[in-house]
Amino acid sequence: MNVFLFPGQGSQEIGMAADLFKAAAGFRSLVARASERAGADLERLCRRGPERELVRTKNLQPLMVCVSLGYLRHLTAAGVKPDRVLGHSLGEIAALAAAGSVSSETAVDIAAKRGELMGAAADRWPGGMVAVITSEREAIRRFLAETVPPGKLVLANDNAPNQIVLSGEDGWIEQAVQFINRGKLGQCRRLPVAGPWHSPAMAPAREEFEKWLEAIEFRAPQVPLLFNVTAAAETDPGAIRQLVARNLVEPVRWRECLDRLRAAGATALFEIGPGRVLSGLARANGFGDATRISNVNNLRGVELAAGLTVCDSHRGVKPGKVQP
Repeated sequence: MNVFLFPGQGSQEIGMAADLFKAAAGFRSLVARASERAGADLERLCRRGPERELVRTKNLQPLMVCVSLGYLRHLTAAGVKPDRVLGHSLGEIAALAAAGSVSSETAVDIAAKRGELMGAAADRWPGGMVAVITSEREAIRRFLAETVPPGKLVLANDNAPNQIVLSGEDGWIEQAVQFINRGKLGQCRRLPVAGPWHSPAMAPAREEFEKWLEAIEFRAPQVPLLFNVTAAAETDPGAIRQLVARNLVEPVRWRECLDRLRAAGATALFEIGPGRVLSGLARANGFGDATRISNVNNLRGVELAAGLTVCDSHRGVKPGKVQP
């Protein structure tokens, strides 16, 4: 079973997709559309930065979707098709296009509006996110429940048995980090994001986004798409519209999503887009050497992933690891 995975914010880097800009006119057209929606030259930011402008959510969100969909187009043209699709946070927008629920152009429009509204909300309520590697999640949950005022700091991502992400106000993030360090409960790392995503701070953005999405036509996915907030597939377009909006304020249940994929017999995972974050999370969620993981973050990665997929299907070769 082939599973396509799409990364979210935090996987970006200056210079990503350089080969797509050189080789793919369709990709450049998609980036031009994103630039128009964002009101910025996203090709320039992608190629040369500066990073402070690249990571602005109104710029980064549509650009990340463009990059993922650019490599997706090459991968599917090479004959690799998904049996399941899944995106992490923002990556869910690229997954919608991969599943046929919206067009690539519509996905870029959705990501641009999502980034615009989330950026505006973050300006009104500054904050951020911190990843925690821990085996003591219950102690951290108690800290959130007993010490932190409601909505100020929340569990935003349940990424793996040993990794969670907290999101909220900077002051409460610092207190949580001090609590974790003092109690030797885990290791903390601030994430390179511009706001407190998947937290109550995004409630104004969610409300406006939900209204804007009413004009967007969603179709039933052509392949099963697992959604972040439920860790389950959905086929009803109206329900999908609501799930896309809820993603802004509710936790990403990534661990549960990968549990479902493993139980369903996933044998090949394709991380399509910048970075290798989701590949690492797959290993942390119990996908072992019997699962082939391909990082499709350049055109060479497309070639390797497509070539080994053909070998697997025609020769019965046992899958191995691929991380170009």
